[in-house]
Amino acid sequence: MQGLYYDGLESTAHPAEVQLEAGNLIIEADGQVLTWSATDLFVDVHADQARLSRRGSDARLVLPASDWQRLSAGRASLRRNSAAGGRGLVIGLMVAAAATALVVFVGMPMASGPLARATPLTYESQMGESYNAQISVIFPRCAGEEGQDVLQRLADRLSAQSGSPFPIQARVVRAPMINAFALPGGHILITGDLIDAAESPDEVAGVLAHEIAHVERRHVMQSVWRSLGAGMLLDLVVGGGTGAGQQAVLLAGQASELSFGRQAEAEADEIGRVLLHRQGLSSRGMGDFFVRMAEEEIDAPDQVDEVSEWWMTHPNTERRIAAARAAQQDGASALSQQEWETLRSTCRSDQGEDARRPRLPIVVGRPRNDPMPNEPQQVGQH
Repeated sequence: MQGLYYDGLESTAHPAEVQLEAGNLIIEADGQVLTWSATDLFVDVHADQARLSRRGSDARLVLPASDWQRLSAGRASLRRNSAAGGRGLVIGLMVAAAATALVVFVGMPMASGPLARATPLTYESQMGESYNAQISVIFPRCAGEEGQDVLQRLADRLSAQSGSPFPIQARVVRAPMINAFALPGGHILITGDLIDAAESPDEVAGVLAHEIAHVERRHVMQSVWRSLGAGMLLDLVVGGGTGAGQQAVLLAGQASELSFGRQAEAEADEIGRVLLHRQGLSSRGMGDFFVRMAEEEIDAPDQVDEVSEWWMTHPNTERRIAAARAAQQDGASALSQQEWETLRSTCRSDQGEDARRPRLPIVVGRPRNDPMPNEPQQVGQH
């Protein structure tokens, strides 16, 4: 019986004579006689070809499928080995899929905390400068420098009460959404639309304290590690492609990020209130802002894209409001009336108070799991 033999070292096909004797496959090719035990054979029959290989070798033998069927007829051991090879492949793929899911849903969230704490501060600071430079192109700093100074002074007061390993650098940015988020290394961005939506300086102080808590607990770096882990896993599983396989891995990473992100958000709420209380400021604004955001989402469904930015990765709304109300304390106002008016005017000088850009349904504030090489990775969480 004629076949083609490949030695596994080069791509050249060698004509071969094939026969089966005493449970062994005898192959005569290129002046050599090879003996393959039937118990070590793996057979893949595809279309009109049968490809045979053996355990521990890269060599293979290709036969017409019809010839292999005649050769193996009545030899149950060969058929069992062929089926076992197929089952082994399926089992191997199932094990690989289970391991992948375990890494994405369990391993990455569990490892991100220790990895974040072990990350050198200088490394995170350099990363933050890089992200900050890129995201500033998309969300430019508002031109009202007096208002920027007011926000930074408030950030300095709150961060003095925290254990943040980085100096907090806060600024108001021009972006068509109600949101605030942190970058690695202590950069905090608050959108002009959020300040417009706030009804008191205490509400802005609550948001700012929440973001400082994210920096203190290094939640931002945890998000970076989860994103990097998902990216490395993506390369391992689908070779960095852009097809359905890639999308499946990204969706898996987003699902695990959502669950872990809510835990971090609840922790940042609690620590943010502590920072306000240590500074002698009222924490009522935090609950007030949460309540109004929830009411706007219900009462103005046409604005759901604006408000949903705020709730995208947060704990259950009712529980969050209840926790804020239960822990709130009275205290001094975060800003004087003059400071509050100055802060509210920070972005208005850019385009005029009545010439605001329309708000767009852009999701920002939680880390993306598919960072592109030249695209800013939005890694902060509200």
